[in-house]
Order: sequence, then C-alpha cells, then structure tokens
Amino acid sequence: MGIGLSALTRLAGSKAIDKAGLRKPLQGLVTAGTRNGFRVAGAAGRTFKAVQKRNAPERLAPAADTGLFDLTPSEDQQLIVETVTEFAAEQLRPAAADADAKLEAPEGLLSRAAELGITLVGIPEELGGVGAERSVVTGALVAEALAHGDLGLALAVLAPSAVSTALVLWGDEQQQADYLPAFVGENVPAAAFALQERTPLFDPFKPSVKAKRTPKGYQLNGVKSLVPRAAQAELFVVSADLEGRGPALFIIESSTAGVSIESEPAMGLRGAATGKLHLDKVSLPAGALLGGGKPEVFTEAVRLSRLGWAALAAGTAKAVLDYVVPYVNERQAFGEPVSHRQAVAFSIADIAIELEGLRLVTLRAAARAEQGKPYAREVALARKLATDKGMQIGNAGVQLLGGHGFIKEHPVERWYRDLRAIGVMEGGILL
Repeated sequence: MGIGLSALTRLAGSKAIDKAGLRKPLQGLVTAGTRNGFRVAGAAGRTFKAVQKRNAPERLAPAADTGLFDLTPSEDQQLIVETVTEFAAEQLRPAAADADAKLEAPEGLLSRAAELGITLVGIPEELGGVGAERSVVTGALVAEALAHGDLGLALAVLAPSAVSTALVLWGDEQQQADYLPAFVGENVPAAAFALQERTPLFDPFKPSVKAKRTPKGYQLNGVKSLVPRAAQAELFVVSADLEGRGPALFIIESSTAGVSIESEPAMGLRGAATGKLHLDKVSLPAGALLGGGKPEVFTEAVRLSRLGWAALAAGTAKAVLDYVVPYVNERQAFGEPVSHRQAVAFSIADIAIELEGLRLVTLRAAARAEQGKPYAREVALARKLATDKGMQIGNAGVQLLGGHGFIKEHPVERWYRDLRAIGVMEGGILL
C-alpha cells in the first residue's frame, strides 16, 4: 500500500497505543483509509521482461464462417460454460454479499478463478495459451456464466483477460514477449483495461487523459475512474488523447513513477474493488503505445468492451429471472401463490422475453466479431438493449419481491445496483 497507510497499520498494531486509549480510534482510521481515502502508489508489481524473442506478433485467426447463424455451443464451449457456471454457483454467488459489503473479493477467490485458465482461452498456443482461433462467442458465454454468480466479482475475474486479449489483438512482438508470458503462468497478474473517466456524459472517444510526445516516448496526465481491482493491478491498458492523433491505448506498469491509486466505491460493482487511477506526469517509452495508435484499433476496443458488458448484463438478468420465478411460486398471498396474479405473471414473462432478445443480439454480434465481419450495428443494438432492458429487469426483480426486494437478505437489490452500471461503464472487460 502506501507509506501513510503502512505507518498507520504498524501503529495500530503497537501495544503502546492501548495504554493511551487510542486503539479503537486508530483502528477506525485504518479501516476508513483502506476503503475510502488514501491515495497510494501503484501495486509493487513484478518485473515484466521478454522470455523469448519473437520476430512477429502472434494473432488468432478468425473463426470459420459456416454460413449459418447457429447459437448451439460446440462441445468445447459447452464444457467451458458448464465448468464456469459451476464455479460461479459454488464460489462467486456465496461470496458476493460479503464482497459487496467489504468492497473486495474474499481472499483466495480470484486465485482460484485464475486456476480456471480463463486468460488461456484468448492466447494463441504459440504464446503458451490454448487459443486456436478467435472466439468472441466463447468469451461472451464465459462472461454471462460468471455474471450469473455475481456481476461485480465477474468483472474482477475477467479484468486480467481484458488486458491479455488486448495484447493478443494489437500488441507487437515485443509487447507480447514482455507481458503475455505472465498471463499463461501459475501466478496471473491482476491487470485492468481502463477507459472510464469521471466526466458527465463521458465519451470514450474523447478522453480527458492527455498523452504528449517526449524525446523518449510519451508523458500521460489525467485520471481514470472505476478501474476494477485498481489497487492490486500490476499492469494497465489505458486510453488517452494522443496529441494530434486522437484517442489511443497505452500499456502502463503499476510501478511506473507517477502512478497512484485511490479507492472509489460505487453504487454497484463493489466486489470489483473499483478505484481511480491517477497519472501524474507518467513517462512511458515509445514501445508503450498499443496498436500503433490507430483509430480503428481504439474503435474496436470500445466495441468489444461494450459487447462484454452486454454479456455480463445477460448473465445477471438471467440470475434475476432464476431467482424470482421460484419466489413468486412459493410466496403466498390471499391463500394462493402470488404468481397466480396476472400482473406478476406478465412481469415474469416480460423479463424472459427481453432477456432472450438481449442474448440473441449479443451472441450475434459476438459471432460476427470472431468471424471478422462488420459488427458495429449489432454491438450498438446489444449495448442499447443491455442498458435499457437490463435496468428494467433489475427493477422488476426488486418489485416482484415487494418489501423483500429492498433488503440485503435477498440478492436482487444488489443485482439491480449492478445492472445500473451497464449504461455507464466503458472498458474493464474485453471479449
């Protein structure tokens, strides 16, 4: 953490403060600092260096075009989804309430998630992964399955793969050699894809973070907001307005001078431990520019991120549906289940209909993206449906539980808060 927080923690452990009656005030200060206030240096990350020299970057080939739009998962996809669904049910769902309260994932949970090998799926075999071809659909299905457990924790789990996917898609041979080996090892680094900024009506194509050229590379200044696992992240891919060229992506190691983190708890996504990323005259080498600063690279990054959020929305919306159906069938009012009331039955039907539409549009966009076809229209539709219908489904879930929907004993209030983030968030996930 930082010097201030470290000193307070050591002081809180001292026996001398008991004699002075300062134990409780100091413990409260440490807790408040951890959650809310201290701006600390970036995580003391590992040293990233090339394991093997490469002559050219490795890319995943587009998926084959079968000529049919078929949503039936392949055998491999089905196995992956079943494994991730089971993990989400057994690990994420039970830990979600505690993570929401404590603003962090339970200890060991994210390391267990890394053992699933989620980052391996999007990395080519030549670089140590298991990817044979581009599979955006698989990524969408995984995101959906994780979000069925909890959206905030799903974001925390998927944050590293957003960075590794960006490196596979747009990294040059040196960038891939330097950073990707860490994502295929046993100790996958915490990493984050940071686009979001704390600006009204934020437009990702007009970032307020500025990047200017220097004799040795670039200098970045500004603040990124709602960055998942910001305090733990060892590596960031950050958007900035590159003078004279528009928005571009940069690779930043957390140990770089000028990088600092500030906690930023939000209404939802609290299990993702979101924070602000402060960049104060951060000097980067010329090799930190990702994708050559090409406009089409940045555009695709935004689209693939929005596609990821649509998949997360579908997973959480499915969790709402799966929770409220048995509830309204079991809840008795006036001597019969409340599901016998027409208004309740129609509301449930609306949730199912809107969810199905959201899933179909999202997976169609994913299928076109992985085949290298134009998918801008489909992503825009998925984003619109996820924003509007996701929030509508979350609200309906709260309403269907009545007074129970307003208390933390039932998870629908958390799902509602999380779904509110879909229309706000940019970055964080990349399919």
